[in-house]
Amino acid sequence: MKRDSRLSSVLHALLHMHEADGPMTSETLAKCLGTNPVVVRRTMGLLRKAGIVTSDRGPAGGWRIAVDLRTVTLRQLHAALGEPAFFAIGNRNETPECLVEQAVNAALDDTFIKAEALLLERFSQITLANLAADFSRRYAERRRQGA
Repeated sequence: MKRDSRLSSVLHALLHMHEADGPMTSETLAKCLGTNPVVVRRTMGLLRKAGIVTSDRGPAGGWRIAVDLRTVTLRQLHAALGEPAFFAIGNRNETPECLVEQAVNAALDDTFIKAEALLLERFSQITLANLAADFSRRYAERRRQGA
């Protein structure tokens, strides 16, 4: 089953944008992400609608981060992307007649709800600034190692 990797891609793109000296074009971001510029524009459009990025047209144009990295959480980004499903698993039948299947659904639904709440809580605690700091630490470590 195909996984939705948009959140991971958005985080990757935003960290590249943070490190850039100026705006980044969809083409440049697409190269960083190994995808098509159309995919970048579609996804960045969702972030622009949420006020997280801006875009400028023309030769010096491109995408820019419009917010302080300390104020944007993974939860907000997840919401900006339309809250894609966390799990690829689910109930066989959402409204079963069978009492066995009703019991199975009740157990699974309860577990899914708790797991999703835990993920969303953790996503609320992680900011783009946290990720940028982790990248900076890793980059400095690699430079010390001479790689």
